[in-house]
Amino acid sequence: MNERAARTGLRGGASIAVAMGVMNIATYGYTVAAAHLIGPDAFGAFSALMGVLLVVNVVSLGLQATGARRIAADPEHVETIERLVLGVSVRSALALGALCLLLAPLLDWVLKLNSLPTAMMVAFAAAPLTLMGGQAGILQGERRWEPLALIYLVQGVGRVACGLGLMIIWPTEFSAVLGVTLGCWLPVIVGAVALRSPRPDVSATDVHVSRVDLLREVGTSAQALLAFFALSNADILLARAVLDSGVAGLYAGGLILVKAILFLPQFVVVMAFPSMSTRGASRSTLAKSLAVALGLGACGLAGTLLLPDLALVFVGGSDFAGIQDRLWLFAIVGTLLSMIQLLLYSVLARQQLSSVLMIWTALALLLAGGTAVHSVTGLVTLVCVIDGLLFLGLLISAWLTPTVRVDEPQDETESAQA
Repeated sequence: MNERAARTGLRGGASIAVAMGVMNIATYGYTVAAAHLIGPDAFGAFSALMGVLLVVNVVSLGLQATGARRIAADPEHVETIERLVLGVSVRSALALGALCLLLAPLLDWVLKLNSLPTAMMVAFAAAPLTLMGGQAGILQGERRWEPLALIYLVQGVGRVACGLGLMIIWPTEFSAVLGVTLGCWLPVIVGAVALRSPRPDVSATDVHVSRVDLLREVGTSAQALLAFFALSNADILLARAVLDSGVAGLYAGGLILVKAILFLPQFVVVMAFPSMSTRGASRSTLAKSLAVALGLGACGLAGTLLLPDLALVFVGGSDFAGIQDRLWLFAIVGTLLSMIQLLLYSVLARQQLSSVLMIWTALALLLAGGTAVHSVTGLVTLVCVIDGLLFLGLLISAWLTPTVRVDEPQDETESAQA
């Protein structure tokens, strides 16, 4: 049985790794295609809207983390938790979509889009993204890796399939965002079909679960993930604010390497999170996951030191030669962020959300210290130091409190009130 489980885990890990790799490549390719097809001005508007969607997507990630944790921690009541998670996902999708729709005129004005329909596309993309988060969380918690991998695969390829033709025919920011929006609905269809399929070894035992408690967990998980996204993206805003435009452009080139190394171990986060969330979970899963992330980061660091010319091509070519001898620092930042992301999901698994204050504190320190730097080396060194201290703080916290909190079933009165 153990050998069979190991083979299933390896096959599932491979499928998730491949699917997420294709998703990231497709997303990157779509961005590059948009830059070439719609022109600089329209691409600026498109990039701004993608930044808004990145923030909105934390609700989807919060739903996924909550659904996966709840099911992994209480596998005897999968069907009840699934119904609750799907119900909350639908309500959250409708509420978030409506909110984004109401804010569309403000978004149009702030981003200088001069196109209300383009701003409204954020709402129509936010709704399926949120639904997909709940579906992915259920599949992740049940460790159904193949359908989850298909969701990731379709998420990346879908926008390319839907958007390229639109941009070729109609090269505007609206067509680029419309392609993303249409692509967001394809994973929802895949998830709906996967969750209608029969699932073996799933108990139908009922249990009372509070919807209010689940919504509260989704909110706290979303703000924790928002803290991480804010920290991992704040340095480019600082670069634009405190450095000359040309130097800030060089820094942005280095961040391409940071994001690549950060995204490499994402499949490890997906695979490890359910194990981190199970009752009696030990430190071993986190330790192995951190070792994989460190190993992948070390490969990236070695590449920048041993093959600097190839690394320079990866971040943009000869135009970015000014940072070639400092790319190893960006590789360290990417490695630290990838391990911080793993520790953050360990925090979510253990529901020790007080540790999230460390991330917000690190963000505040970065924003305060960033005003005193005036070079690429100074800024990337500051980021390295702050991320390193944050990593150590989260690691110590994880080692001191390894126990996963077990959610107690709600009594019938509380459930009815919820």
